[in-house]
Amino acid sequence: MLHVVFFEPRIPGNTGAAIRLSANSGSMLHVVDPLFEMEDSKLRRAGLDYHDLANTVVHDSWEECLEQLPGRIFAFTAHTELLYTEVDYVDGDALLFGPEPTGLPDHIMHHERVTDLVRIPMVDGNRSLNLANSAAIGLYEAWRQLGFAGGH
Repeated sequence: MLHVVFFEPRIPGNTGAAIRLSANSGSMLHVVDPLFEMEDSKLRRAGLDYHDLANTVVHDSWEECLEQLPGRIFAFTAHTELLYTEVDYVDGDALLFGPEPTGLPDHIMHHERVTDLVRIPMVDGNRSLNLANSAAIGLYEAWRQLGFAGGH
């Protein structure tokens, strides 16, 4: 199983979209210390009726989340050269994404458990992609490399 980690997300709709992404890809969604109410109507609307189908866990802390991640962790950031497509993903890998609009703090990006920093290419001068879109781009590349295991 692949893992997607949202570190301190701030926009409920993005987390709701990630719940739907988790349900449709068979991945585990980890949400660390959310700054909004998980029962938020925007979260429910974006996740539609997928909440019961998704594998989602909310962690009180980064350390608690790390205990649940069995494999490597790839932190997505605009501040690196390695492309997300240049990684050979394996089962159990985690894709880590930071909060909107600031991204991951340095102490998380450079944590000893983080395997590498990766980026999604963008047009020069742009700051970032939408959080849920970034998670989908990264997750589907990792899942593709694993032969879409469990999919049809």
